[in-house]
Amino acid sequence: MQIAAIQHFRKDPVLGKMVDLLEFPEIEPQPAALYENLLISILSQQLSAKAASTIHSRFVKLFPREFPDPNLLRKMDDETLRSAGVSRQKSGYLRNIAARFDEENLVHADWAAWSDEEIVEHLTQIKGVGTWTARMILMFTLGRPDIFPTGDMGIQSAMEKWWGLPEKGKARIAAMIEIAEDWRPYRTYACRYLWEAKDTGIIL
Repeated sequence: MQIAAIQHFRKDPVLGKMVDLLEFPEIEPQPAALYENLLISILSQQLSAKAASTIHSRFVKLFPREFPDPNLLRKMDDETLRSAGVSRQKSGYLRNIAARFDEENLVHADWAAWSDEEIVEHLTQIKGVGTWTARMILMFTLGRPDIFPTGDMGIQSAMEKWWGLPEKGKARIAAMIEIAEDWRPYRTYACRYLWEAKDTGIIL
């Protein structure tokens, strides 16, 4: 898939240069990890990678076999979760996720049978799970190849740098979507190149 994406991007004057300068590993889909990765995404919000890792380690130790079973998590009180460093707000979000996954038996769902739009719509019905989080799950847990998170500040910043964008608002998002149309069906890969290019500070 990544090789096909690279060939596709060679037609783009910006991405065509990036594919020769940047490398990153192919994403291996892990659908069985969706539930746990969704919890991790909530735990990690507004925290450094080190702090998030520490809290996650404490969090999973609250459960047998270090697996946050949905039935157990949905019943866990704030005080217990707070002992692992989880804030009251995040505790509520985690329980919301656990309740939905427990009630609908989603831990072992066949996510391959769901479309991108169905997954985003379903996950964002859970209070605490936003569109950006759902799209990150699609990209990095399920390995969906054509996801474009317009609300991601890193993508906005990169596209501002190399393509120029209207200052803000709906016009900005519309311009991003129009530019990215040429990247279909590999917009996930395009975003990864943009993130990597921004983080490494390459000069084109």
